[in-house]
Amino acid sequence: MAYSRLLLLLIGVISTNLPEVNTRPIDFWCNLNPKQKMMERINVMAQANCSGLDVLPSPVQLPCTWINTEWKNKPAQEKHVDVLETLQVFQHGVRHVKNETSLQCHTSMLEGLEQSINHLVNIVTQAYIKGDEVTSSRPSGEICGSETNFTKVVNSYKQLIKGKLHHLSVDLCLSMTQDNKGTSS
Repeated sequence: MAYSRLLLLLIGVISTNLPEVNTRPIDFWCNLNPKQKMMERINVMAQANCSGLDVLPSPVQLPCTWINTEWKNKPAQEKHVDVLETLQVFQHGVRHVKNETSLQCHTSMLEGLEQSINHLVNIVTQAYIKGDEVTSSRPSGEICGSETNFTKVVNSYKQLIKGKLHHLSVDLCLSMTQDNKGTSS
């Protein structure tokens, strides 16, 4: 009984912090509007600065966010794992720098970015793809650099959303649509 209450509380907290996520997963993955709202909030975050102090106290390790034809042609399961691992590298890198900073403004900017990443990690983790076994809880994605400029860190995060997450969304939407057609027949 306590477990179900905790689960309901967790669902409530996540859903109130994620207005773009409705009750059905297909609403996030198949509709452009929730992702556009997410990008708008990230753009606002990118414009936040600490009175011109856009340089963080230490570099954030950045995952590889670029995609090529080979990546686009991967099975959905591999894309799913890659996107989750890429997000986890971001999560770990931002958390590490946030814990090292002493300026409240930097801490606030990094907390906002970390919350956005955490929410997206939860969304991607909950996505189900047939044959998928996502169990990784630590970042094992590739690191392609590091950056001390907050705006550039946020831009790299946006590139992940516009690229890898977008392609995963297309695959998941197609899969969900096919599953819904199969169950309604």
